[in-house]
Amino acid sequence: MRFFKDTNIEFINIRKVGYGISVALIAIAIISLVIHGGPKYNIDFTGGTLVHLKFENNVEIQSLRSALASEEQGNAEIKHFGGLNEISIRTMDEGNTEAEISIVIENLIQKALPDNPFVVQRVEKVGPKIGRELISQALQAVFWSMLLILIYIMWRFEFKFSIGAIVALLHDIIITLGVFSIFDIEISAPIIAAVLTIVGYSLNDTIVVYDRIRENLKASKKNIAEMPATVNRSINETLSRTIVTSGTTMIVVLILYFFGGEVLKTFALAIIIGIVIGTYSSIFVASPIVVDWKTKKA
Repeated sequence: MRFFKDTNIEFINIRKVGYGISVALIAIAIISLVIHGGPKYNIDFTGGTLVHLKFENNVEIQSLRSALASEEQGNAEIKHFGGLNEISIRTMDEGNTEAEISIVIENLIQKALPDNPFVVQRVEKVGPKIGRELISQALQAVFWSMLLILIYIMWRFEFKFSIGAIVALLHDIIITLGVFSIFDIEISAPIIAAVLTIVGYSLNDTIVVYDRIRENLKASKKNIAEMPATVNRSINETLSRTIVTSGTTMIVVLILYFFGGEVLKTFALAIIIGIVIGTYSSIFVASPIVVDWKTKKA
């Protein structure tokens, strides 16, 4: 199925515009991260206080979220614990003791749900150790994946191609984290999973374009003078596949964003940003870098 047949969009001729947009987005992302002191981590990474409540009747989580958010407790993580009438609430300490936080939460819930009595089952401190381990493991996963990507693309294509792919991946990750920093969205465990998903998604799109470039370079007998035209033709030939893949994935993620609930919303948002930026980078970052490197070395 091809929506775009025989297209001849001059992507390579406008690559400097793409470079300019990418540099501007990365600069904005880095500035925002510096101003905010790095990514804003949620209680998955910072630790906090866990309050376990058991209600007389079933509870809708959204009603509790609204109640806590209205009283500056919007960072609280709320989940059903066991049955539908049991809730666990994790919130940041912010200098308060477990008892003080428990009293604040109990008062807010009593005001929000006056007709649904509850009993406090337990209140305990939750440390950030697991969060630190998760960050460390995520960074290790990104490092080893990029190293293996470098080796794989060097073996299958050339060293120049691998550098283009790595730059595109770093481009996608930095901009995604920058968007979350700009909008003051907390980084949670699902967001880390989304970033790792973005790495795989972006690489897949880049490899498809690279594969077509390699085929067309063989047909042109690797004529460096024809390199820009060959790469441009390759991008156009894979454009339909790129749009179909990105479009169908975007439909699913948009459904998750609008109908998946609060728990999945930030995860879906990260994937949406990753799809847009990843598709852009495979066309305007990864491939043009190969063109510029090869033509300048010639």
